[in-house]
Amino acid sequence: MLFLILSVIVFSLIALFIPKRMSGIEIITTTLFALYLEALVNIFLDFKYDLYGYFSKGVDWRGLLYGFGIFGQVSIVYLNYFPYNKKLMSKVIYIVGWSVFAYIYELLFLWSKTYYYNGWKCWYSLILYPILYLILRSFHKYVLFLLKKYQQS
Repeated sequence: MLFLILSVIVFSLIALFIPKRMSGIEIITTTLFALYLEALVNIFLDFKYDLYGYFSKGVDWRGLLYGFGIFGQVSIVYLNYFPYNKKLMSKVIYIVGWSVFAYIYELLFLWSKTYYYNGWKCWYSLILYPILYLILRSFHKYVLFLLKKYQQS
């Protein structure tokens, strides 16, 4: 639990103090979307299929620390530094780098016993993380499109 609490504090401080390249509306919409995406994935993979979970089987208030303490903050940092104006290879490397980071962090949470596998295989995460990061990036691009459209009208 100590590792989780320290992670929440560190990610919150990073998200709070990094120089922002995103507007407030971009931050709030993408953070809420990241929380929604995390909840949606967990409804199926954790609660319906019980492939993994936080702490113990079923709903546990401590699991909310993951959603509200880590996923939103990580999405801010990830999108804030996304190389939108770089070449495709830079974007691929960025997404792969974040996916590897998330995977290693997942292994640390397994080690700390705040997260468990129950039929989930490590390599599933290696496939799922890039997809989730692409979805998050795509949503952010959509928000940018809507903001630009709104500003032009």
